Order: sequence, then C-alpha cells, then structure tokens
Amino acid sequence: MEAESESRHLKIRFREGAKHWTDALPIGNGRLGAMICGHFQSETIHLNEDTLWTGTPADYTNSKAPEALSHVRNLVNRELYPQATAAASGLTGNPSEAYQLLGDINLDFDYSHLTTTHAQQTYQRDLDLHTATVKVTYSVGDVQFTRKHFASYPDQVIVTNISASQQGKLSFTLSLHSKMINKTYVNATNQNQIIMKGACPAKRTQDNLQGIQFSAILDLKIGGANAVSHVLDNNKLKVEASDWAVLLLVASSSFTGPFTAPSDSKKDPISQCLSTLSSISNMSYSDLYARHLNDYQVLFHRVSLQLMRTTRPNISEEASLDLKSLTTSVSHLSLLDGVTQVSTSDRVKSFQTDEDPSLVELLFHYGRYLLISSSRPGTQVANLQGIWNKDLEPVWDGAPHLNINLEMNYWPALPCNLSECQEPLFDCISSLSMNGSKTAHVNYQASGWVAHSKSDIWARTSAGQGDAVWALWPMGGAWLCTHLWDHYAYTMDEDFLKYKAYPLMEGCVSFLLSWLIEDSEGYLQTNPSTSPEHYFITPNGERACVSQSSTMDVAIINEVFSIFLSAAEVIGRAKDNIVGEVCKAKPRLRPIKIAKDGSIMEWMKDFEDPEVHHRHLSHLFGLFPGHTITFKETPALFEAAKKSLYKRAEEGPGWSTTWKAACWARLQNNSNAYKMIKHLINLVDPDHEKPFQGGLYSNLFAAHPPFQIDANFGFAAAVAEMLVQSTLSDLFILPALPWEKWPNGSLKGLKARGGTTVSICWREGDLQEVGIWLQDQTRTTLRKNIHYRGTMVTADIVSGIFYKFNGQLKCLNACSLSEIKCP
Repeated sequence: MEAESESRHLKIRFREGAKHWTDALPIGNGRLGAMICGHFQSETIHLNEDTLWTGTPADYTNSKAPEALSHVRNLVNRELYPQATAAASGLTGNPSEAYQLLGDINLDFDYSHLTTTHAQQTYQRDLDLHTATVKVTYSVGDVQFTRKHFASYPDQVIVTNISASQQGKLSFTLSLHSKMINKTYVNATNQNQIIMKGACPAKRTQDNLQGIQFSAILDLKIGGANAVSHVLDNNKLKVEASDWAVLLLVASSSFTGPFTAPSDSKKDPISQCLSTLSSISNMSYSDLYARHLNDYQVLFHRVSLQLMRTTRPNISEEASLDLKSLTTSVSHLSLLDGVTQVSTSDRVKSFQTDEDPSLVELLFHYGRYLLISSSRPGTQVANLQGIWNKDLEPVWDGAPHLNINLEMNYWPALPCNLSECQEPLFDCISSLSMNGSKTAHVNYQASGWVAHSKSDIWARTSAGQGDAVWALWPMGGAWLCTHLWDHYAYTMDEDFLKYKAYPLMEGCVSFLLSWLIEDSEGYLQTNPSTSPEHYFITPNGERACVSQSSTMDVAIINEVFSIFLSAAEVIGRAKDNIVGEVCKAKPRLRPIKIAKDGSIMEWMKDFEDPEVHHRHLSHLFGLFPGHTITFKETPALFEAAKKSLYKRAEEGPGWSTTWKAACWARLQNNSNAYKMIKHLINLVDPDHEKPFQGGLYSNLFAAHPPFQIDANFGFAAAVAEMLVQSTLSDLFILPALPWEKWPNGSLKGLKARGGTTVSICWREGDLQEVGIWLQDQTRTTLRKNIHYRGTMVTADIVSGIFYKFNGQLKCLNACSLSEIKCP
C-alpha cells in the first residue's frame, strides 16, 4: 500500500495529449530517448540516439593563433580593452557541430477512435518516476485502451505495450519516419519489422551521406486469436483485431569515438540493431519490464525525500530513523493523494499561492530521474537537452557548454547518490584532454591540455566561432577537473583518483601554469580573460569583454590548484616537480577583490557593469560550486558574495535561478534559497514564452526559455545543498532548510563528502534524528565534525556501522550495517 501511494505521488500527470513537444513525457536509457505525446487517435513517439551529430573529427588547432594571442595580450596590457575584444576574433574558430534527432514512431488507430468525447473524458497520461514508465489510458465506448512505454538500459531497447480491455479491439497502422536523410522499408525476411537507414550530414550546411550513419529497427509483436498484420506500401504495418501489441525500437550508429571518422568506422548499425533484437527475442514483455525495473530502481530508490507543512499525531513514531525505516518507504508522510491527482501543469500554476511542498519533492526526484535517463555508463554526456531533441538545428546546437551548463548537469550526481551516472563525464574529459593538448600546444604554445566554452561529440576544445564574450574562455577543462576531485571526495575511491583523475588534473594544471603570466606587480595573471557572456564598460564609456584575470579565472585556478595539491598528497605524489610549481604559483594568484559597493568584483578592475542582473554568476564560483569562499576562511568575501547575489537579483533563466538557489544555500540563507526555488516554479506557455525568463514547461522541463535541461539538474542539486552540506571533515545538517515552508520532513540516502550517507528527519521546525554511515571497505574510520544550528560534535564514523543521533547531536545508538539494508 505504501509503495502504491508513493508511486501515485511521484507522477507527472496530463489529462490530454501533447499540444507541444514540451507537453510530451520523456523516457530514456542514457543512449536512447523518447518523448511520448500520448494522443489517442494517433500517437507520435519522438526518438533520439545520443551519438547522432553532424560533422566528423576535426583539427582544433590554429597556427595563426600565437600571433593573435600576442597582439591581444599587448592591447590588454595597454588597457585598450575594446581593441583587445575586437582582436580576439583571431583566437576563435569554426562553428561547433549540432546534435541531431533519430525519428518518430507513428501510430494511427482505427475509426473507432474518431469518437473522441468519451476518450477525452477518461484520458490519463502520466510518467511514474518510481518505475520510469509512461502510461496512457482512455476508453472508447466500453473498451479501455492502455499504452505503457519505457526505455531499458540492460536490454538497450525502447518498449511500448499497447492493450485493449476486450479481445480483438486493437487495430492501428504503424510507421517510422525521420527528418534525417533516410530510407525506410519493411524487412523482407521478417515482415514484422520496419527498418530505417540514415545518415547525419558531414557538414552542417551540406546534405550528404559522409557523416555518422545510423539505423533503427521497429519490431512488432501482436497477440490474439484473430490478430493479423499486413504490409502497406512496403514501409508501414497495419494491425487488425489484436488483443495486444508490443513495439521494440532499437537503434545504433557507426560512431565509435571522437577520433574515428565515420568513413573509417567498421561498425555496422544494422548488424548492431539485429544483434540487440536477437538478444531479447526470447524475452516476454514482462521479462523486459522486470529487468528494466530492477536496473532503474536500484539507482532511483537510493534516495527518498518528504517535505511537509503538517503532520499526523503519530508522525514522529512513524518517521523515526530506526532500523525498519531504513528499509521501507515513508511515503505515507506525503500530502494526501487527492492533492496530486490534478494535472501537473495545474499544480505548477497554483504553486505561487499554495506552495505545495510535494511539488518540490517531485521536481527534486525528476532531476534525478532525468540524470539516470540521459547519462549512464557507456553513453555520451548529457547535453544541453539531456538526450531529447526534436530539431535538425537545435537551439545552441544542443551542445555541451562548459561555462556552466555541462557542469550543472552533473551537480546532483554525487550528493543525490548517482555516482555511476558521472562516468560519461569522465570519458568526455579524457577525450577533451587528448584534443586539448594539441589546442594548448599549437594555439597557445602551452603545455598540458585546454578546453573552451563549447564542445560537441568530436571533443572540440578550441574557441568556437562567435563573439569572444562567450567563445574565448579557456577555463572549461579546468572547471571540469573539479568534478574529478569531487568524485573522489564523495566516494573515497583512491584507485579512481590515482589512475583516472590525477593524470587528467595534472595535464590541466600544466596548462594553467603555462597560461599564467607575471604582471608588473608580481602577480600571476590570465590574459586574455573574459567573464563568461558578460561585457563591461571601460572608463571611457566603451563596451568590451576582454581584459585580464577575471574573478572566475582566478577562482577556478585557485580551486584546481588546491584540489591538485590535495590529490597529490593522497596518492603520494607530493614531491613531484609540478606540485612544487603549484605551491609556488598558488599564493601569487591575484586576490579576489571587493568592489566599492561591497560586492565581489567580477573583473580585475572595478569596471561599470552594464547589466547588473546578468544571468551568469561567474564571479561567485568560489562560493558555489567552489569552496574557496567560506564563512570561516574568508568572512569578508563571504559577506561580499551575499551582496553580489542581492545585486544580481532574482530574474533570469532557469539554470541561473537554480545556481542562485545553490549559492544562497551555501550562504545558509534559507529564505532566499527558497525564494529562488519558488521563482523557478512558474508555468511557461510555449506559444508566448520570453527569452531568459525561466520557469517550467508543463512536463516540468526547465525553461531558459527555450528548453535547457541544466536547471532540472541544478534544482535537484540546490535542494540537496539546502539539506546537507559537507567537506571531507565537516557535515552540516539542514543548513538552509526553510523551516516555515517545510517544518516537517525526512530524507534518506543523500551522500556527503568522505564517503558517508545521511538520513534525517525533522518535526515542527526541529531536528529529530540523524543517521550516518560509511560503507567504504578501504577506510576503517572517518572523523567528522557534525554541525547543526551552531552545535558541533566530533564523531568517529567506523565503516560498516550505522550511527543514530538525536536533535542535540547526541549519539543514541550504533549498530552494524549487516543488520539493516541501507539505501
């Protein structure tokens, strides 16, 4: 009963089919994605495969760049910033490539579906986050029709099950289409299969077949005494008088990596598709579904969260962190199910007045769901739209952007207990390091490796084509390296640190040491330098973006130097020559300055800001996601960061809103963190959307507008930051919880640095209990300073032991993890 209740609670609901793409519901297995529109007369399922991109491997070097670099640096040193901005075009390159789409599955149902009144009245469509399944139900006369859709990671297939409540009542025509160059036909040797062969353009402006090749096969299975299927026009299948039908969609491409040209690929997409279908040919729908659930729920059910305004009288007893509560759902703490039976878009509309905490829960878990669905071991990184895209020319190319968006995509992975989902990011960083070493050497005559603000499937590392204000930013690789250290900090995996992370960090640090130049005051500066996508006004009133040592540059380099020194210490490399160079260089970085208005200066000089409400918070990197601005170590900067956030104000696109929420949480300002959470939850009308305004679409995709998925991930990370913050030595319990809005609640399974897992419950604004455990088999004991509302206790957390503390942080008991099943 409890599982059923929670399943109802964590659903995105519609009472009609999708009018816009952002009304469709997403499913994915990391590589394959689908958007379910859910119309009852005809269904469209939009399909994606994450390796479908324009282009081929490219040379991301520019032999003329060193001369342009010298010229730009000279102009900056002479404080001719507008001229330096213009000259920086010599450092930018060719356009990036674009993410593509796969195609559509189309279902056209028989004439009985033309009678719409009853179907409209009975129609329901929902995405159940507990099962990662989209379900569509409606009735035509006295027959109920049901469709279930899921994307299986273990079997690499998108599955659709269609059924009718009465025998022989299911009839439809099935087809497969694409905007891509393709040929689609029914398989001559298996007439229950539709095959599509296609190709991505090798260049964005050319329709040719020299790019990535792809194939998809749609396999049909039907059942019923009188069920039959026919081939129409050699590219469609017509089903009549069936009881049920199962559609299996598999897809593959010739892409084998960013350094292999499609023309050199030995991978045959059709053979791959047929092999995948063969591997599941003996599996029933129930088998496929069970394997999907087992795989998905192992990840999703690691974390639970309940946020409430009121409780029942016996709530404290029910929610106690005893052994039983660690193994069972606490869904009965949620709001009454009746509240969540309305459409999700109506819930979003009413949030500004009812502030329903269960909608925050839904959005938090939706972020986790989307990460599981768009980034799994062996896939590409989650891009600007995750894996979901409907356009041949997606906005901003659907590409990974390294000046905030790609990093934000992975902010929730570690705290929200999904560390496996980061593996594609590490693969991406490895590829970038290979191309980036060439870019660093040729373009900048530097050692190590570099990556700029925008990449693609070919591991682009040079500055893209466009204005220097966004394109010329060689700190992308450095920011990504902070994720390598964080993975170690959360998992304490020394093998990962030694063999994967450290070599990549070492190459990045080598570039940074080469990139830094001594200025006239003896400081090490970056030149040229930009603060991503933000201009300044020079003293003579001109607009420019290129100067030296932007605050973000300095903050990222300082962070990377710090984690590199820590990593070297952990793996026994502290005596390496490069470690000594970092020790000498780090104190010579320019200190971050405070402007005359009390905020943090965004540039080295206190330039006039033409857009004080700019969407980027680049100069606050040291606060979040970095760790170099803290109340304890840098109190003046900590206060200045607060003033900077007030100065930026509340407006902005979705990702900016969630970044602000995370920053306010790091400042432990619960009211302003919540204010940004509330600010995001506004419904966007796709027909009347306004750029940079933020909000949510009806399917809860976050809006820039248009759609960017980063805010969905940023939301989950920000909520986690409000509930638990950590360093390797410190653990902060409910540091930014908005007590007035969520006075009652519980969570289980969030992760903290040091390899610990945390569960918490609180009642009527007071902490009740905290559970902490360490499952790391390589470490025996972790000393942790546990903080709550000014109280701190130091505890030695022994691996394999579960510790329960009360609201005063007194340890109530400890028991072996072998006695319980922890998330």
